[in-house]
Amino acid sequence: MRFWEKITGSDMTKEMKNFEFRAKKLPSDYQTAWEKIKANLWSHSDFTGRNLMPILDGVLGLLEETAAEGQRVQEVLGDDIQGFCSALCGEEEAKSYRDKWREQLNRNVAKKLGK
Repeated sequence: MRFWEKITGSDMTKEMKNFEFRAKKLPSDYQTAWEKIKANLWSHSDFTGRNLMPILDGVLGLLEETAAEGQRVQEVLGDDIQGFCSALCGEEEAKSYRDKWREQLNRNVAKKLGK
């Protein structure tokens, strides 16, 4: 990855366009699940979102394979897409970037107050 692509995020834009192109080939119920997965995963991203690119690629690959096998999306993901996304992020109750920033701010304030 070139420096300029990393700074501007154009590499991620290209990758997301590729993901969307692949997702449009899925059946409609899979496309709906894909949109829900994206919406739930972004809250677990780091500042740039680069940490989610391999996860999104893997999920899309899973959706493509199971759609090709003729499975229903509920058989693959279950009814709890938010729980599925939390499990993908590695924690049962994965914290969002807001939660992490809030904890860091609280620690810094407590340190300044001498606690």
